[in-house]
Amino acid sequence: MNVITNGDGLAEFCAAIANEPFIALDTEFLRENTYWPKLCLIQAAGGVHEAVIDPLADGLTLAPFLDLLRNPSIVKVFHAARQDLEIFFKLADAMPGPVFDTQIGAMACGLGDSIAYDALVNHFLKRRVDKSHRFTDWSRRPLSEDQLAYALADVTHLRDLYPILRDQLDQQGRTAWLADEHAGLVDPAIYDTEPENAWLRLKVRKTGLEYLAVLKVTAAWRERSAQARDVPRGRILKDDGIYEIAEQRPKSAAAFDRLRAVPKGFIGSKIGQELAACVAEAIADPAAHAPKHDRGPPPPSGVGPTVELLKVLLRQEAERHDVAARLIASGADLELIAAQDDADVPALQGWRREVFGEKALELKRGRIALTLDRGKVRIVPT
Repeated sequence: MNVITNGDGLAEFCAAIANEPFIALDTEFLRENTYWPKLCLIQAAGGVHEAVIDPLADGLTLAPFLDLLRNPSIVKVFHAARQDLEIFFKLADAMPGPVFDTQIGAMACGLGDSIAYDALVNHFLKRRVDKSHRFTDWSRRPLSEDQLAYALADVTHLRDLYPILRDQLDQQGRTAWLADEHAGLVDPAIYDTEPENAWLRLKVRKTGLEYLAVLKVTAAWRERSAQARDVPRGRILKDDGIYEIAEQRPKSAAAFDRLRAVPKGFIGSKIGQELAACVAEAIADPAAHAPKHDRGPPPPSGVGPTVELLKVLLRQEAERHDVAARLIASGADLELIAAQDDADVPALQGWRREVFGEKALELKRGRIALTLDRGKVRIVPT
């Protein structure tokens, strides 16, 4: 087994796989007790060469590997890539690409919205994935041969199943179906850790100026505090606490202590006083602190039943075309389609319109109907 712990070994491995059309990648990391993920292992496999890279080895610089990630001629293959991409994006200060996520690819093959890696390996390769070391503390050294073999198997299986999945998608003419999902996956905005943008990860429940101002500054304060202390956001303050502070807008220590989602006495701590100062500043001048937030017009009254019918149609068409419903349309898409025939949503564009969008509009216009035939939903013309 090739376990890389020095620069020469890494440079040699990267040179060996530099001309591969694709490389399968995975990471082992810890983040239960930290804000920033702690990268413990990198697994990589090309057509012939494979290795486990130890980023915790003394003096090892990952520069040759990060150059490989930036190489646009090599497809980087992951399964459920988001957390791995977050790590590599921060390390390389650039998004790896192009990327293929086998979990997304499986959606276009009718294997569900988020098939597990072991189920996908079993489906395509008829292999059982060893799970005996899934609770390993990957930061501990030394790692056993069994642990390293377990980690490496994640990419050797992935290397073997990717060409099969890719070929199936090509034969079905569905490779292009994944473009939007992969584009979203490599959008740097979703990995943004700028504190001033932290409010965007929250569900905005109201649109009042003071509410938005306090929501934004509280979310930014939590993000800064979590980053500075390298602890998970929830260790600083839960989301419910941010919502309650934004709604109640406390102006005194006593008012903070009356909040249910904020620990009693929290405001007396140094970190709590920093929060109180941020909230007071936002309340004093909400216009200067409130973010621009356009919720769009509310859906017309009475569209609820139409949305429910569209959900049934979506499930029916997804099953008929053997593709995950989430790849076709989201709940928000269905609400917009129910409200307007020319809604600017992916479900009314390209292949999604062919698979679902046209029928959705026909259903709205009364040209087709849904009926039950021996317990199964059928689409019939009217």
